[in-house]
Amino acid sequence: MTNENPDNPKYQVISVEKTTPPSGLPGDNWYRYVIGQGRSKIDGLKRGSLQAVTQHAESVVDDMNERNNRGGSTYTARRPNK
Repeated sequence: MTNENPDNPKYQVISVEKTTPPSGLPGDNWYRYVIGQGRSKIDGLKRGSLQAVTQHAESVVDDMNERNNRGGSTYTARRPNK
């Protein structure tokens, strides 16, 4: 994935690695994924196959980049319509 606009770099999947299950949760197919944009990093844990977790992380990246391209935060108050 390339950053087309240096003023608005895109989030990317940095890594997806097998890990131990979180404490108290069953299962043995847990993966840790890291998403990044510049110096910002987001860690996630998900149970499933490597392919399914990778697809999940890529979907999160797509959603984050789409929101980022719209401008502003989705949590910012909206201006009333006039």
